[in-house]
Amino acid sequence: MTKNRETNRLIHEKSPYLLQHAHNPVDWFPWGEEAFQKAQKEDKPVFLSIGYSTCHWCHVMAHESFEDNDVAQALNKDFVSIKVDKEERPDIDAVYMTVCQAVTGRGGWPLTIIMSPNQKPFFAGTYFPKTKHYQIPGLLDILSAVTEEWKKNRRDLEETGDKIIQALNKAEGEEKGIHWDTEAGFAARRMVTEAKELFQSSFDEKYGGFGESPKFPSPHNLMFLLRCYKLEKDESALYMVEKTLRYMYRGGIFDHIGFGFSRYSTDNKWLVPHFEKMLYDNALLAIIYLETFQITEKEIYRMIAAKTLDYILREMTDSEGGFYSAQDADSEGIEGKYYVFDPAETIRLLGEEDGAYFNEYFDISERPNFEEGSIPNLIKNELYEQNDSKIDDLIKKVYEYRLTRTMLHKDDKQLTSWNSLMIVAFAKAYKALNDDKYLQAAEKAAAFISNSLSKENGKLFVRYREGEAAGDGTLDDYAFFIWALLEIYEANYNSNYLDQAIKLSKIMQKQFWDEKSGGFFLTDKDAEGLIYRPKETYDGAVPSGNSAACYVLIKLSKLTGMQEPKELANKQLGFLMKHVAGYPAGHSFALMAFMMEYYTESFLCENGVCS
Repeated sequence: MTKNRETNRLIHEKSPYLLQHAHNPVDWFPWGEEAFQKAQKEDKPVFLSIGYSTCHWCHVMAHESFEDNDVAQALNKDFVSIKVDKEERPDIDAVYMTVCQAVTGRGGWPLTIIMSPNQKPFFAGTYFPKTKHYQIPGLLDILSAVTEEWKKNRRDLEETGDKIIQALNKAEGEEKGIHWDTEAGFAARRMVTEAKELFQSSFDEKYGGFGESPKFPSPHNLMFLLRCYKLEKDESALYMVEKTLRYMYRGGIFDHIGFGFSRYSTDNKWLVPHFEKMLYDNALLAIIYLETFQITEKEIYRMIAAKTLDYILREMTDSEGGFYSAQDADSEGIEGKYYVFDPAETIRLLGEEDGAYFNEYFDISERPNFEEGSIPNLIKNELYEQNDSKIDDLIKKVYEYRLTRTMLHKDDKQLTSWNSLMIVAFAKAYKALNDDKYLQAAEKAAAFISNSLSKENGKLFVRYREGEAAGDGTLDDYAFFIWALLEIYEANYNSNYLDQAIKLSKIMQKQFWDEKSGGFFLTDKDAEGLIYRPKETYDGAVPSGNSAACYVLIKLSKLTGMQEPKELANKQLGFLMKHVAGYPAGHSFALMAFMMEYYTESFLCENGVCS
């Protein structure tokens, strides 16, 4: 493997992910006309690779293939290669991830697509090693086979692309909702019950969470269950929430030294995480811990929420008030190296007595729980709820020591949608914990979005980095920022935030609403046209834009009494019904909107707990 230190076109980009590939020997293009014109002119297929800067498997594929001269030679000779940051271009990612899932039945990052010069995809997959490894085809073999097929059977490849696009557009065109009325409301309540039962059937009684490993936090599922308890006094729902929240904190998915949560756990007991920390996870997890504290008044949840938010303020907040996107899983090319310890190391740092106490408390032993080190955790510690001032002091020393290690890469771009979710968390924290620093953080971040991520016409950008805002805002940006503004309004009662939310809701309707079939498109009607215009409803790592749009429209209509958002919300409820019916547990945030509407004023519970 040989690294070429010369630069390619990506050196002129702002995306941290694209800049990570600026020194590859692959002749990368950013997404744009130049790349597709070259492909047309030279009659070459397009190799599209989509990922993000803190993605472990993106790093692996980069080291194995994109830094390799053999792979670069194959790509540069027979393809036009494009790199896309999925967080900067969620529209491109959504389109081609749908393609991948339709073709292969699964998805993930890095996302690998090969298409014709007119953007018709005919091959899709995720991670591929350089050469065949077990049952995973090698990238060199794939490139060779595609090159041969492109020369001999190009028409067949293009027909495959046509069929894929036709299927996607047909599926979108068939989406028509129902009329939201009393009968639909009763149907929605049945869906709430069905979703709750689906969660119960997959609940892990020992460690909390749902299903087998890997386990994802999916905080919006817990928010839904918390509302099942609040509205129907369902003790089993609260039990699932509390069990999951406690064991996530006790495991290694929570960083007990620097605080904050990693993206997911690779095992069933939340011990070994995929170590990258994402802004959206920490925002949504802070929200559910805060809400659970408000309902149960148990100090443990307040403490975990406060630690999570303090981590964001300390390590993930820009001087202008915005929030950074993520911290990497890898340091020195090794996943998790920054986070693990061995017992001798902590004893050298803290002394014999304090080091032994620290090691026992966090289960750091001679038998490592992750490769050659131990991830601090509280799984075996039954006294984890008790305040331990000695441990608090030792954690500070270990944290300062850990800072001397090779620093983690930080994706410092600031995304409108994820910043908005964190604003919601800080606004809710102020209401729950009555600490002014949280409200100040929410207000400052909202001002940052208004000043640096908004256009003169009031429309939103996707991202900001190094003084530059870019990308046409997607549905998620509008829906989440409206939610953030409404939460701040409920915290400080400054009507300017409510007025701004109303204005953005009108832009959202004008630019994203589908007048023909109902529902909101992901992309602005004036944005770049792709092979199809997606309309997402399924909740993934964050709630879907359509679910969030419905939620904020209902919330806005209840706060203002305005008829326009109420009428649009009713149409959106009808649109979502068809999708939610197919798999209610996959649409928990939409169900929260259903519950807010179905239970009407009873849902606006005391102190704004579940509003």
